[in-house]
Amino acid sequence: MLIDALQCGEFSRDVFERLVKGRYTCVTPTLGFWEGTLESMDSLGRWRDMERDNADLIRIVRRANDIRQCERDGKLGILLGYQNSNLFEGRIRFPELFADMGVRVVQLTYNNQNDVCGSCYEDHDSGLTRFGRELLGEMARVGIVADCSHVGDRSTLEAIEHSPKPIAVTHANASSIFPHKRNRSDDVLRALQQTGGVIGCAAYRNITPEDACADLVAFCEMIARMVEIAGVDHVGLGTDYSYKGDDKFREWMRKGRWTRTVQYGAGSAAVPGAVAKPDWLKGPENLIDLEDGLRQVGFNREEVGKIMGGNWVRLYETVFG
Repeated sequence: MLIDALQCGEFSRDVFERLVKGRYTCVTPTLGFWEGTLESMDSLGRWRDMERDNADLIRIVRRANDIRQCERDGKLGILLGYQNSNLFEGRIRFPELFADMGVRVVQLTYNNQNDVCGSCYEDHDSGLTRFGRELLGEMARVGIVADCSHVGDRSTLEAIEHSPKPIAVTHANASSIFPHKRNRSDDVLRALQQTGGVIGCAAYRNITPEDACADLVAFCEMIARMVEIAGVDHVGLGTDYSYKGDDKFREWMRKGRWTRTVQYGAGSAAVPGAVAKPDWLKGPENLIDLEDGLRQVGFNREEVGKIMGGNWVRLYETVFG
């Protein structure tokens, strides 16, 4: 089983074919960053169209058993997710409606302070708002995974504390391994371990050690170090792999509608644009090579299965059945 808890960009039939060839069982695409309710529903509609047009390759999954069925059928499971909670527009009843439409993962905020919590890039992380605490309870009730990948550490720790169900950090690394505002502290990793959460190791060059981008075994060694902190039951994959992302797409991710100024996201003035994929991950079909790499750094067969996908299935089953 191979599960990638976060990818983004423009999905199409040729992408689905590559993922099926690469033996993926399930992937979470990014359906939105800054979009409100109506635009988010438009994205859901487009994905339902893609499911019908590519029914021989993909299936939108709503339950953990749907993912297992995709593995048996040789199809790619699509777990629908958003990288911001803008889709709810501050309405506590909307999570249930979006859950009914198939949404299973929502990030609390994307890079900016919002009405839910603080982001990783704010000078001061405010923590959860009153609405944020209410929202976490509602998301848990209706079966939506709360994602804290772009959320500040204080807000993440408070989300872990207040959520009735385990949360996820779908695509980040340990800041003790690679210091960056986008990465998560050891305190967060240990809190995930204590509450049943999972962190997905990212393969995005701007937040990943250079040696782990240059060499597959070095990336697996990074995973091993994260396992030392969080435990083998709480580490998975969330590559942040992007398809066909041009300058316009990057500008939307970084700026949305909230600013006219230059924003670098996880980049910098020194690295302002697109960055190369890791040398060992030139295509998504290469992710399956981690199986051998994880064995080389000392993981046994059961542990490899957990990291490659089993831990995500357990979390999904806990949150949405």
